[in-house]
Amino acid sequence: MIQAPPTSKEVSAAYLKLSVGLRGILYPVRDLIFETALTTPGCGQIVEDVKWGQPAYLTEKPKSGTTLRLGPSPEDPERGALFVHCSTSLIEDYQARYGDMFDYAGNRALVIPADLKAHRDAVAHCIALGLMYHKRG
Repeated sequence: MIQAPPTSKEVSAAYLKLSVGLRGILYPVRDLIFETALTTPGCGQIVEDVKWGQPAYLTEKPKSGTTLRLGPSPEDPERGALFVHCSTSLIEDYQARYGDMFDYAGNRALVIPADLKAHRDAVAHCIALGLMYHKRG
């Protein structure tokens, strides 16, 4: 497992606004985003920022992907979610590949499964699709 870099003050503050339980769900997803970026050929350098008050991850050089954000699920604030830009087809792509393996929040988010370890490869694949969204063929 690859260690994610330290967070900035702004990103740390965004995480600290979340409940302890939600941080426990989202920090491993954060680690998985950085790990996936490093192991996905052609993926750009990841920048961690805050967008809409949530930790956000985007590729900077090259701009291979769309912004991914982490936060509470809109339907159940105690469950974490991986948010994507609503104008992408990513949620539709995730649903086509993984069907009811995951819960989704409209065209905006994949709800993180309670057992991330059991679904780690599938979640990593969804992350990779987001990080490479602009490079897909």
